[in-house]
Amino acid sequence: MTADPTPPPAEPPQNPPNSTTEEAEADAVGTPSRGGPVGMVSWGTGTLVGVFTGLLYGGAKEANANVSKDAEVMLKMGSTTDKREQYRLMRDAMEKRFIRVAKGSLVGGARLGMFTATFFGIQNLLIENRGVHDVFNIAGAGSATAAAFGLILPGSPMWRARNVLVGSALGAGICFPLGWVQLKLAEKANLEIETSKSPSDLAREQGNQSRVGAAIDRLEGSLRK
Repeated sequence: MTADPTPPPAEPPQNPPNSTTEEAEADAVGTPSRGGPVGMVSWGTGTLVGVFTGLLYGGAKEANANVSKDAEVMLKMGSTTDKREQYRLMRDAMEKRFIRVAKGSLVGGARLGMFTATFFGIQNLLIENRGVHDVFNIAGAGSATAAAFGLILPGSPMWRARNVLVGSALGAGICFPLGWVQLKLAEKANLEIETSKSPSDLAREQGNQSRVGAAIDRLEGSLRK
């Protein structure tokens, strides 16, 4: 009498895909970057760059302006033989120079920071309203910013009106070619970045975006229920 053949082992039950795990994986991979249009600079970055540039420019300008005053101090020090008097003159000159340089840095940073903040704020507003980022946004932002700063300059109403007209023309005339060059360089840089990527990197990015998109779709579906 032959023994019955042993039945094959049962396959373990397969667990349904866990949406929480997939969402965690998608979060670990990262959400796709929603970058702005080509050549668009964020408001915060542009303002910070303007502030630091103004700080450096204002401090350097005041430091160069103190060269003649330093020569006067050296002449005064040479006219006396008292060591205490020479030390006092040197200390006073260094303190005044530090105060002038610090004041020039703060004023320069505030002025250029306000200018860049206004410029990029108007530019981003034009991009949102028009739905496209082109050289006309840059020229319009430059014209409006220059006109606004020409309006707040001291003087009579006629003088301010003249500053507004001149500032509008100069802002548009300067920002139009600079904006065109900026956009062309940004497009060229993005094209070189895209062409330098290997096929494996492109496939990996597409896979990551598909998983993230699926997770977003599931989240939107759960919110609608």
